[in-house]
Amino acid sequence: MNDKTSDPPQPPRSPSEMDAPAPPSRGRRTAVGDGGEPAQDLDPALVVAEEEDEGRLPDSVDDAQAFAGEGALATGRAAIERAVKLAPTAPGVYRMLNAASDVLYVGKAKSVRKRLASYARPTGHTARIARMIAMTAHVEVVSTATETEALLLEANLIKQLRPRFNVQLRDDKSFPYILITGDHWAPQILKHRGAQTRPGRYFGPFASVGAVNRTITALQRAFLVRSCTDAFFESRTRPCLLYQIKRCAGPCTGEIDFPGYTELVREAVDFLSGRSRLVKQELAAEMEKASADLAFERAAVYRDRLAALSAIQSQQGINPRTVEEADVFAIHQEGGYSCVEVFFFRTGQNWGNRAYFPRADRTLPADEVLGSFLAQFYDDKPPPRQILLSHRVEDQDLLAEALSVKTGFKVEVLTPQRGEKKELVAHALTNAREALGRKLADSATQARLLQGLAETLGLPRAPRRIEVYDNSHIQGTNAVGAMIVAGPEGFAKNQYRKFNIRSDGLTPGDDYAMMREVLQRRFKRLLNAAAEGGNRPPEGDDGVPQWPDLVIIDGGQGQLNAARAIFTELSLPEEVGLIAVAKGPDRDAGRETLFMPHRASLKLEPRDPVLYFIQRLRDEAHRFVIGSHRKLRRKDIREAGLQEIPGIGPSRKRALLHHFGTLKEIERASVADLGKVPGVSAESARKIFDFFHPGGG
Repeated sequence: MNDKTSDPPQPPRSPSEMDAPAPPSRGRRTAVGDGGEPAQDLDPALVVAEEEDEGRLPDSVDDAQAFAGEGALATGRAAIERAVKLAPTAPGVYRMLNAASDVLYVGKAKSVRKRLASYARPTGHTARIARMIAMTAHVEVVSTATETEALLLEANLIKQLRPRFNVQLRDDKSFPYILITGDHWAPQILKHRGAQTRPGRYFGPFASVGAVNRTITALQRAFLVRSCTDAFFESRTRPCLLYQIKRCAGPCTGEIDFPGYTELVREAVDFLSGRSRLVKQELAAEMEKASADLAFERAAVYRDRLAALSAIQSQQGINPRTVEEADVFAIHQEGGYSCVEVFFFRTGQNWGNRAYFPRADRTLPADEVLGSFLAQFYDDKPPPRQILLSHRVEDQDLLAEALSVKTGFKVEVLTPQRGEKKELVAHALTNAREALGRKLADSATQARLLQGLAETLGLPRAPRRIEVYDNSHIQGTNAVGAMIVAGPEGFAKNQYRKFNIRSDGLTPGDDYAMMREVLQRRFKRLLNAAAEGGNRPPEGDDGVPQWPDLVIIDGGQGQLNAARAIFTELSLPEEVGLIAVAKGPDRDAGRETLFMPHRASLKLEPRDPVLYFIQRLRDEAHRFVIGSHRKLRRKDIREAGLQEIPGIGPSRKRALLHHFGTLKEIERASVADLGKVPGVSAESARKIFDFFHPGGG
C-alpha cells in the first residue's frame, strides 16, 4: 500500500504462524531416508546518505562440471527412493541434503511423494538436476496444510539456508520509507528503515536511500515541514538554519502557529498520498490570490513551493496514468547471468527502481528464475495490489493466492499484453537489459585489473578474493582493526569485518601487535571452520570464496614481517599471497612501495592501472576502519560524557546541552555554531570540534 499506519499487520515468518495531538502549553518436520535491525528514524538533513550500489554479479553455476559418475548418481537415486516410500502425498516442502547435511536444494510440491519420485527416475534429467541427485544423501520433508503454505515456507527456507542449486536472491536489503510522525504536535518528516512501530504515516517503499533523500529535500522546500529531532526542536530559542534557507516553517519558536503548520502537514500528506494535482491547484490559486493582492513576497513563496513539487515529479520520470499501485518486474538474461529490474509505483507515482542479480544456474530459463525470485522477494516485504511481470511464471496464480492470504487483501499477479501496463513492463525490461550490460562491462574491467595484479605480483592466477587489513586508534585507545574484501565483482561489502582489539597487555600504539591479533583471529576462525567441515570451505553463502588468494597489509616491511610470522605460526597454505603497501615520501599517493616475501620491494609507475587498483583497495580499507573507530569512540564519548573533553566542566556541559539539546547534536555542530554557546570561547569550540572529529574529519 502507498502509506501505512503505525501498527501495520506483520507478515508471518512461516506458514505455521498464520494459525496527532494538540500543542502543549509548550509445521511439523520429518526426516526421511538415510539416517530468525531495530527500527531507525534517520534524519535526512543531518545523516550522510548511505551508498546504494547495484548488486554484484554472482559466480555463475556451470553445468558443465561433471558429477561423480554413474555410481554417485545411483547412490543418490537410492537415497531418494527410500525417501519416496515415507513421503506424504499431501503438499509440503522437501530439502535435499548431502553427506555432510548441507542443504543442496529446497523445493515445494502439491504431492511431495510424486515430486520426489520424479527425481528417482533413471533418465530424463538435466545436467544440473543430475549433479544434485548424485550429491543427495538424505531428504527431509515438512508437511503443510495447503500448497500456498508450501510456497511461502519454500521461499523462507531458501532465504535462510541458501542452497546451492536454488535461485538465490542477493543484496536483499529492507527498503526505506518516508515517515511523517504522529507522536508530536508538530509532525516531523524523516527517512525510516526498519520496523514500522513509531506512530505516524509511512509512505513507500522507495527503491533507494538517495531517492528518499531527494524527495524529502524537495518536500521540505514545498511544505516547510521540520526534519529535526524532537529533542532539538524542544531546545530551540531561535530558528535554525533550515528556517533561514526556507526549508522549515519554524514551528519550534512560533514562527508559524499550530493551525498553519497543521495545514502544511496536511498538504504534504495529500501530495504523498497521490493527490498531487489537487495540492498544486491549491498552491497555484493561493499564488494568484497573493499576486492579485499585490503581496508579491507571499506569491514568490507559493511560486517556489510549486517549483519544488514540479522538481519531485520531474525526478520521478515515468508516472503512470492508470496504474495506482504496482510493482513491475522484468528479467533479462545474457552471458549466463540474469538481471531483474524492479520498479515501484505508489499513488500513481514512480518511487524508484532497483536492479537485482540473483544467483542462478546459467541453464535456467527466465520464467523459472523470475518465479523463484518473486517468492523470496516478498517473503519479508508487503506486496502492492498489483504485480506486473515481463514473463509468466509457473506458479503465478498460486503466488497471487499466497500473497493475498498473507496481506489480507487481493493481490493480482499479471503479465500484461497491451496498454499502459505493457508499456511499464517494456520500460522495466529496457532498464534490466542496460543494467546487466553495465555490470558485464564493469566485471570485464575488474577481471583485467585482477589479471594485471596477478602478473605484477607473480601470483599463480587472478585472485578471486582479496582481503585488505588496516587498524586505527588514538594513542592506543579505542583500537580497532578492519578487513575489507574485493573480488571479480568489486567490493564485497557484506564480507567486511571489524575487530575490536582485545589484548590487555597491548602496548598503546603497537601497530604490529594489533595486526598480529587481527590476523590470528581471522585465520584461526577459518582454520577451525575448515577442520569442522573436513576440508577448506570453497565459498560462502553468496558464492564469495571464504579463503583469500591475496592478503594486503597497510604498512611497510615491519608490518609484512609481523604478518609473515602469523602465517608461519598457523601453517597457512602457501598459495595465500601476501603484500604490504607502504605510503610514499610525504604520504604521496602514486609513490607507494610494495613489499613481498622473498622478493625485492617494488615501485610501480604512478599511472599504472594496477597501482591505482591497489590504492583503491587500501583507501577503502582505511575508510572502513576509520568509520569503525569513530563509531567505537563516539560510543565511549556518550558513555563518559562531555567531561572527557579537556577544559569542559559541568557549567559548559550544561550550556552546550541546553543550546543543542542532545550530545549527538553537539557532535554534529560546526566550530562556528559551538562558539555561539554562552561561555564557550573560540578556543574551547575548536577543542570540542577536534574531540569529535579527529584529523579534521
